[in-house]
Amino acid sequence: MGISDRTYQQSPPHQSFDAGPRRPSRLDGSPVVKWLLIINVAVWLLDMLTNSAPQMQRSFLWNWGHFSVAAAVEQFQLWRFLSFQFLHANGHHLLVNMLGLFFFGHFAERWWGSRKFLFFYLATGVAGALFYVVLFYIGVFGSAPIPIGGGQTVPATYIPMVGASAGIFGILACIAVIAPNLRVLLFFIVPMSMRNFAVLALGISVVVILFNLNNAGGEAGHLGGAILGFILMKNPWLLSFISDDTMLSRRRRVVDATIVREKKLRPRININMDDSEVDRILDKVSREGLQSLTEQERDILKRVAEQ
Repeated sequence: MGISDRTYQQSPPHQSFDAGPRRPSRLDGSPVVKWLLIINVAVWLLDMLTNSAPQMQRSFLWNWGHFSVAAAVEQFQLWRFLSFQFLHANGHHLLVNMLGLFFFGHFAERWWGSRKFLFFYLATGVAGALFYVVLFYIGVFGSAPIPIGGGQTVPATYIPMVGASAGIFGILACIAVIAPNLRVLLFFIVPMSMRNFAVLALGISVVVILFNLNNAGGEAGHLGGAILGFILMKNPWLLSFISDDTMLSRRRRVVDATIVREKKLRPRININMDDSEVDRILDKVSREGLQSLTEQERDILKRVAEQ
């Protein structure tokens, strides 16, 4: 079967109406990102509606789902390593994280494919919590009771941690690897490359942790998520146990990632683009990552995209 016989090379079925061209959405081809946005916003709204007490006594969702060393580790409530990623302290916290997921998540999902991206996102979130636990037990944050106002204190092991930030920093590490020269606007004003943006964000996290400044625990989560994200990007075979998406999805995300990273087209070469050659290249990307491709193999993918 030749390339022209494949589904994505054939003309779409005839339709009885012409709806006109539709402007592509940032979330087209990124169903996991879309549902993560919906779930995070829905959980926050439900949390706010059921929140009847201030400070540490909050809604059922908060009490059941937030992460703390005491609950998740010492009481072995392991679900909290996942559930805390869908809770947020306030509207500003939610907004910042969802903006990061909206602007950068679709790049990562198209690179990994939906199944692997979902695991990647949740795993980097878990890594953020684990990194916080490690730093806590080696004494980076101290163990003295924390004042919460009104003359009350709470043991340091009960300090809650919530938010999608660790997973977002995992995504930032992903984009910094596959598209280091992608231009972003810091505070929507200052232009910089994705690589420099990631280095700046992680540098801030390191400084806050080392000097135990405000939200040092949260910054530990950021750093832990980014570390695992970088490791997985450099070793994509670690996720080889997760089945790939359909061949069409695999082709689309590889081509998209190639175009994002390589802006300048190299001179074309005369190569017979048969199915086996394209499949071999896609299998190589799945095992070893895009950076393993030769110049000739990248050119083949670009020519498939143009057709």
